[in-house]
Amino acid sequence: MKGACVMSLTVVRSVEPRSPAQRAGVRTGEILTHINGHPIVDVLDYKFYSYDPRLELTLKAPDGAVRTLRVRKAEGEDLGLEFETYLMDRARSCANHCIFCFVDQMPPGMRPSLYFKDDDARLSFLLGNYLTLTNLSPREVQRIIDLRISPINVSVHTTDRELRAEMLKNPRAGEGISIMERFAQTGITMNCQIVSCPGINDGPALDKTLTELAALFPAVNSVSVVPVGVTKYREGLYPLQTYTQETAAALIDQVEAFAANHLKSAGTRLVWCSDEFYLLAGRDLPPEDYFEDFTQLDNGVGMLTLLTQEFSRALEWMEPEELAGAAPFSIATGVSAAPFLAKLVDMAKEKCSTIEGAVYPIVNHFFGETITVAGLVTGGDLIAQLRGKYLGKRLLIPANMLRSGENVFLDDVSTEDVERELGIPVQPVAPDGYELLDAICGITLTPDTQKAAWENEEFYRYNP
Repeated sequence: MKGACVMSLTVVRSVEPRSPAQRAGVRTGEILTHINGHPIVDVLDYKFYSYDPRLELTLKAPDGAVRTLRVRKAEGEDLGLEFETYLMDRARSCANHCIFCFVDQMPPGMRPSLYFKDDDARLSFLLGNYLTLTNLSPREVQRIIDLRISPINVSVHTTDRELRAEMLKNPRAGEGISIMERFAQTGITMNCQIVSCPGINDGPALDKTLTELAALFPAVNSVSVVPVGVTKYREGLYPLQTYTQETAAALIDQVEAFAANHLKSAGTRLVWCSDEFYLLAGRDLPPEDYFEDFTQLDNGVGMLTLLTQEFSRALEWMEPEELAGAAPFSIATGVSAAPFLAKLVDMAKEKCSTIEGAVYPIVNHFFGETITVAGLVTGGDLIAQLRGKYLGKRLLIPANMLRSGENVFLDDVSTEDVERELGIPVQPVAPDGYELLDAICGITLTPDTQKAAWENEEFYRYNP
């Protein structure tokens, strides 16, 4: 029964027109069982074994009939198949009960997907998710090594095996460090994350973790240290503290000292604190070159610095006349980023005095005022705190406030709801300085002009 359940998820749901699979004659409803003789269990097998230019596909029809098709295509070209699920399997849930888990701190009554804790290696490779390695079977570990799938994003938190088991509330958590060592020995690249909890895995424990991760360099490619997020929904959970200005500053000093020593010995800092630590400490963010290749950008490491630099460069290229026609606007964001966005708006006003815009920091009443990041601002808080304020003719919000691919906030309020309640159009903006300036000016980019802007930025960055 179990095998049939898994196999059913490799059913071909659709075949892209004019794709290699359609040209070869693959039909919807068939089950893809093998590529070049290799069993296809999930999306990793599919992606890896379908890379070659000459393929032999084994397919099983709904009536049980098996046939083989030969496919010729460009190396790396997608076959053009879609399956019953993206993973061609069910997503694997987390086996841990981490003392800092944000999902455990969610309020009741939200959509079910927000309570699902994923810890799936396939989502790490395909979407950049971080995983703890605690639910990898020996077969899966060996498959990662055999297929040389890299990089893998690892939520480390600590390399002390006993402490890791205690923080993750999983007696097997310490085994994840042994898996990391095995990955390093076989050349698998890892990007690592540490959620730092005051008095638990910082201080001497953090020194030990950074030292042992550095010993795995260059397989350990980068490390981010981010502060624990604590919401107001922690009744019955492990007692956690938040970072103060003083303790955040001490952790920055600790990490920067380690990074400076590693830079001297290995040519890279290896470890960075997230922007949030600098905001908590009341310190200026490091300059652009400090973050090297911005490897940990998705963890909020260097995001505000890069945004500022991109915005500055875009502003240099923008003529005052292009700014002059901008309709009045407002920007709503989290409390921590609001001062930075206000500075960017002021920069635009200095170049063109007719620019009219305001930045509104949104206090997070939904999760609690200790949560200050923009990505956790809800539609309800937006409506409650902006109603009655002068917002100009359009409201800009960070795109990460919304569910991926949808116009819905975490509290299931939609952008249409916000527009109706506030009487103003809402425009999500990606965390990109060029796009932000274009949004301020009311310019809508096409995919081609977005690509050109990105290429110009890449050229500028590497050819100053």
